[in-house]
Amino acid sequence: MGNQKPLNFIFFQPDEMRAESLGCYGHPVIKTPNYDRLAAEGVRFDQCHVQNAQCTPSRVSMMTGLYPHCAGHRSMWHLIRPHEPHLFKYLYEAGYDIHWFGKNDMLAPGSLSCIKEYYEHKDDKRKNRWESGDKEFYSFDFEPLDCEREEVADYIKVKSGIDFLNNRKDDDNPFFLFLPLLQPHPGYTTHRDFYDMYDPGDIPDLRPAGLDKKPDFYALIRKYRRLNELSEDFFRKLNAVYLGMISYTDWLLGELMTVMEEKGLFENTVLIVSSDHGDWAGDYGLVEKWPSDYSDALTRVPLLVKAPGNKAGHVVEGPVEMFDLMPSVLELAGLSPTHTHFARSFVPQLRGEAEDKDRLVFAEGGYEICEPHAFEGRWDWRNPNRDGIYFPKGKLQQEVPESVCRTTMIRSLNHKLIRRTAGQDELYDLKNDPQELENLIDDPGMQETKLDLERSMLDWFMRTSDTVPVGGDPRGF
Repeated sequence: MGNQKPLNFIFFQPDEMRAESLGCYGHPVIKTPNYDRLAAEGVRFDQCHVQNAQCTPSRVSMMTGLYPHCAGHRSMWHLIRPHEPHLFKYLYEAGYDIHWFGKNDMLAPGSLSCIKEYYEHKDDKRKNRWESGDKEFYSFDFEPLDCEREEVADYIKVKSGIDFLNNRKDDDNPFFLFLPLLQPHPGYTTHRDFYDMYDPGDIPDLRPAGLDKKPDFYALIRKYRRLNELSEDFFRKLNAVYLGMISYTDWLLGELMTVMEEKGLFENTVLIVSSDHGDWAGDYGLVEKWPSDYSDALTRVPLLVKAPGNKAGHVVEGPVEMFDLMPSVLELAGLSPTHTHFARSFVPQLRGEAEDKDRLVFAEGGYEICEPHAFEGRWDWRNPNRDGIYFPKGKLQQEVPESVCRTTMIRSLNHKLIRRTAGQDELYDLKNDPQELENLIDDPGMQETKLDLERSMLDWFMRTSDTVPVGGDPRGF
C-alpha cells in the first residue's frame, strides 16, 4: 500500500477458530491480547464467512477464489490439483518463496512444487481422557497436554517460522509464510497453563440443544456420539477448554509478532489472521462440525489484517467471504489472477474505504447418494474397532446419508437461508435472533424474505455454475 519493495506476507491460521470466541469480536470472558492488539493496529472484518464448513474444501476455496461447486471441491479428498490455478502458484511464478509450516488440507501431492519449504510436526501428545465404552469417549474431551509450552506441536510450527524470519537475508526473495496450526481443532485440549484458564461457570450460556425445527442431524449426532447422555456442565467445560486453546494460539501469535517487531518486518510485511471454519464447541449440545450445517458458529471466522499503511482500528461491518484472501493478497503483491473467479479484493477496506453492506455471502457443502466416494466412513464404518474418535461420524454418514445432503447457505447482514436437497431448510432473522435459535422457515410473515433469498440463490448459481478455462483449443482440425 504505497510501498515500493514487494510486500511479504504471513498468514497465521488456527484451525476451527470461530470469530465469536475472540475478545476483539466481543467475547466477554476470553483473554486474547495479541488478537486484540492486531485488531487495534490493523483492520478487523466483523462478518467474514467461509465457503464450506469442512477443512479441505474451505481451504481450496480460500486459495482459488472459487466456490466448492465450481470444480467439485466439496469432499475431504479432492485437493487442488496441478492444473488448477491458486494463490501460491501465482506468487511462486512471480518470484515469491513459499514457506509452509503446518498441516496440509489443501494441495494435492502434484501441486507442491511451488512450495520452497514445507514441514509439519505431528502432534502425538494428545490423549483421550476416556476409555472406549465410556459415554464421554466420542466427545473429543482429551487430557491436558502435560509438557512444556515449547513441546506442543503448534509451537514447533511457529518456531520454525520464527527461525526462518531470523535467518533470512535482506536480499532474499519476497516471501509468503504460511502457519496453519492445529488448535483449537478438537480434541479439546491444550497446554496445562491454558487448559484450566477459564472457569466453566463464567462461560456465557451456550446455545441450547433440542431446539424446534433444527435439522435431524443435530439429534442424530448427539445420539451417535452419545452426547445426549452428557450434562450441560460437561459442554460448558468443553467450551472453556476451547477458549483456552484459542488463548494458547494467541500466545503463539504474540511470540510471532515480537519477532516481527524486532526485525522491523511490519514495515513491509502483511500479517493476516483467520481460520478455515468454526466449531460448535458445545453449542446446541454438539461438538466439532458437520458438512451440511451452516450456522454462524461454523461459518463466521475472524479476519484480522495488519498491512503497511492500513487504517488502524478500522472495522469492516459488511459481509466478506474468506476466499477474498486470494485476490487481496495478489493485489497487495502487485499481481493479477488470470483465471475466472468470484472473490473480491478487500484491499480498499484496508485503507478505510466503505464496504458493500448489502453483499450476500454463500457457503455450501454436503454430498448426494450418487457420489459415495465423497462420504466419510466409507472404508471403516462397519469395522468392529470403534476406538477411532471419528467412528460415529463416518457411521452416521453411511447409515443416514441424507444427513449430509447437498446444502447451500445465502446470508446477508440481517437474514440467512439454508436450503438442503433432503429438505429441512432453515431461515433466520439474524438481527433479532443472532444465535439462530428460532427457525422461521414456515413463518407466514417471512415468506417474502424467503422468496427474495431463493431468487438471489438461483441467480448466484447461474452466475457461478462453472468457469471457462483461459485459452482455447483449435476447431476443425
